[in-house]
Amino acid sequence: MGKAAADVFIDGGLDRIDDCVTLSVCSAQPANYAGIAAVMLAAVALTAGAGNGDYTKANGDTSGRKLTVAQQAAIAITSSGTATHVVLDDGTDIYVTTCTSQALTSGGTVTVPAFDIEIADPA
Repeated sequence: MGKAAADVFIDGGLDRIDDCVTLSVCSAQPANYAGIAAVMLAAVALTAGAGNGDYTKANGDTSGRKLTVAQQAAIAITSSGTATHVVLDDGTDIYVTTCTSQALTSGGTVTVPAFDIEIADPA
């Protein structure tokens, strides 16, 4: 017997991520929401919900489904340090991914390119 999942089941996980209202560029991986403040170098507000401009859901590149987080341009840098992580948060929970290591200087700006979060079909 094969394995399968309707898109609605996979989208459930992505729907939780697109509830996030802040994107933070950080110098390390925070352990939880409270830990973001200690490592945040820059942050920008997002509008929650797929299809609003900040998030778009679609079929995955190879299978399953993906959520694309739109490019966030010219985010004000509030602390100097080396960016290594991007954190999405909903005010309680976090989703963390890595980014290309880059030195950031307070007073400048940083652009986070669009990126995908993909959940594959069961195999």
